[in-house]
Amino acid sequence: MSLSLPDRLTLLATGVVAVALVAGALALSGVLGASRVAALDEVVRARAATVAALVADDRVPAPLPVAEPGEVAQVLDADGGVLASSATASRTLPVLDAATLAAWRAEAGDGVLVRSTDASAYDAEARVAVRAADLGGAPVTVVASVPLDEVRGVLDALRLALLLVVPVLTLGVALLVRTLIGRALAPVEDLRAAADRVALAGGPGSLPVPAADDELAALARTLNAMLDRLEASAARQRTFVADAAHELRSPVAAVRAAVEVAREHPEAYPVRDLVDDLVPEVARMQALVDDLLVLARLGGAAVPRGPVDLAEAAAEAVSSARPVADAHGVDLAVHGAGAALGTQDGVRRVLRNLVANAARHAGARVDVAVADGRVVVDDDGPGIPPADRERVFARFVRLDGARERDAGGTGLGLAIAREVARELGGDVVLGDAPAGGLRAVVTLPAAGPGEGAAPRRGVDDG
Repeated sequence: MSLSLPDRLTLLATGVVAVALVAGALALSGVLGASRVAALDEVVRARAATVAALVADDRVPAPLPVAEPGEVAQVLDADGGVLASSATASRTLPVLDAATLAAWRAEAGDGVLVRSTDASAYDAEARVAVRAADLGGAPVTVVASVPLDEVRGVLDALRLALLLVVPVLTLGVALLVRTLIGRALAPVEDLRAAADRVALAGGPGSLPVPAADDELAALARTLNAMLDRLEASAARQRTFVADAAHELRSPVAAVRAAVEVAREHPEAYPVRDLVDDLVPEVARMQALVDDLLVLARLGGAAVPRGPVDLAEAAAEAVSSARPVADAHGVDLAVHGAGAALGTQDGVRRVLRNLVANAARHAGARVDVAVADGRVVVDDDGPGIPPADRERVFARFVRLDGARERDAGGTGLGLAIAREVARELGGDVVLGDAPAGGLRAVVTLPAAGPGEGAAPRRGVDDG
């Protein structure tokens, strides 16, 4: 069975703490033992120096002075016999045997040699100092020793205490870490539970944002933004399906009716007449599908923006709308120059839709004025009442009266123009034109210094 994340983190943290505690206990034992042995070394060195000074002055007392518990001091002749001893040792039993004494004395030379040994005659383990001296012209050896039993006892007691303390501390740390990790990860569990509810509901929802402004709060905000984008994308898909089903029903029904009539009465419905009837319906369906796909893709991903020459885009829109304008006897004119931040395709689509819409409904003239970050499209048609100027941006909305005279539109032109402009960081608003018709104003982010497209002179296509 796999462990949960809090349990794995607890085990990891507890393992690290346990290793640190064991290492600390070993280090403490080593340091304490070394310091205690160093203190005993100072004791036996000092005792050997004191006795050697007494021997040199031929003032060897009986017994030799000692101070530490279990401390032994002796003066031994060249054969290892005891010449003088402290009250803690026998006058007949030397601390070291003759062979060990001779080897250590030779190694010490004129200095002091301090060694640990288990060959002491008085202790199981002792720290011994050996120093050469002369007594009445004869070579002698001063030996001082202290038992290591106390040091070993202290270290054993310390190790036993650590053996009991370390597991208790480790267990305490494990409980503390598990509690802290549980509290720290509680917001994550809340996020998971909320995400699970959103997934089960299969609809819109949001995740709780922790009160603390930390990484988890940033994660929650990011996930909420992702959910919003997913919901917006799902909404676009649902709208696309609904719009396609609603708007394609009529042309598909018309195409089907024409085909069925041609099949049942081929002699009364020549192929040429059938083709003439099908072509506009197919063209209408194609235009409708193209516009629906444009709307469905909007907002799906971040749009990289760059400098766009608005005069060039406006001239292209005017050229694209020329057939519609000629069909209605409308003059098109574009003047001014300017630049904005956006995308070439997006800006051109916005202006094409607005100019084409104006050309379909103008009385005689459409004027397109270009400036930095702004394009104004004026026509002299019937205009749109103020109460309807927001409603016409809804999909498939067509107003009664003169502005519905053209049957070639899909009812999506203004909706696409506004949504594309807003995706580029701008907007499209409607107002009154000076000639009494409709004014459509496109605003886009202005290009900063050095970002504008190459300036163009205003073009008049009227």
